[in-house]
Amino acid sequence: MEVEVWRPGGVRGTATARTRGREREAEEAAGRGDAGQRGAEGSSHKKMVTPGAKREAVAHAREHHGLSERRACNLVGVSRRVIRYRSSRPDDGPLRQRLRELAAERRRFGYRRLGYLLAREGITPNHKKLLRVYREENLRVRRRGGRKRALGTRAPMVLPDGPNQRWSLDFVSDTLTCSRRFRILCVVDDYTRECLALVADTSLSGVRVARELTRLIGMRGKPHTVVSDNGTELTSSAILRWSQERRVEWHYIAPGKPMQNGFVESFNGRLRDECLNETLFTSLPHARFVLDAWRHDYNHVRPHSKLGGRTPAEKAGKPVWEHAPRQVAITSTNHHVGAGLYL
Repeated sequence: MEVEVWRPGGVRGTATARTRGREREAEEAAGRGDAGQRGAEGSSHKKMVTPGAKREAVAHAREHHGLSERRACNLVGVSRRVIRYRSSRPDDGPLRQRLRELAAERRRFGYRRLGYLLAREGITPNHKKLLRVYREENLRVRRRGGRKRALGTRAPMVLPDGPNQRWSLDFVSDTLTCSRRFRILCVVDDYTRECLALVADTSLSGVRVARELTRLIGMRGKPHTVVSDNGTELTSSAILRWSQERRVEWHYIAPGKPMQNGFVESFNGRLRDECLNETLFTSLPHARFVLDAWRHDYNHVRPHSKLGGRTPAEKAGKPVWEHAPRQVAITSTNHHVGAGLYL
């Protein structure tokens, strides 16, 4: 607040002129940036939080500036005991190497599924240690672009209590390197989660589907129920006649409700993610051979999360195969089916 004063000589002035200047200096001082404010000078570097970062800073100060250990520790703000500490943790080298090998071979497997494979080989790290090593090695699974999923309530399906009680059918399509499209008939046992058949061809009619189901019945026995969508091949007169002659119940899910056929839909996702998206098929015989090899690997080697890490073959009471590199098995017979290209 300014107050008029009369000075000798009749000259008016303000008594607060010098005070305002001090207030201005105070404002400038208050407005200066410090180390804790954004945009302040000297705040562009991140804080050193971990002991490893502080050890590197102390080593840099001693090597490039010739400081003693005591002065370097005082400068960084860390105890010399922390700098001199040497970890007594056992070496993780073999675990890291084997984890990298399995992750390179099974690129679409996460750390839990890789842990199942390690346990089969006698390597049983704690799940927290396995996750830590998995992250330190940057082995995260690359996320692919998703698709729109159906919304709404999803009523739980009643699980079958034995093999051959319910089979699920669906189709998957893919393209050869010559841009020719082909389709794959997928048949899954909902109890054991086994992949019973992967039939690849450029055309799969209802007659062909009935013929493949007859072949499966001759190998495994007759199912009680078959679940599928309302595709034209699966609602044809050939399929209706086949189900009546074989006395097999055929259940069609509601239109636009793929979640009602969740077992085979989940299988289709694994098939596309781990096989179809990973391989360039040069010919139809090549595609059939790769699909057959992947089906064998899926049934006998690949651990299934919904089966507690067991394979579908173990669930069905069949012998378990030893783990073998899938790509080596496929490429070893390329002279029969043509060279395969793997992404």
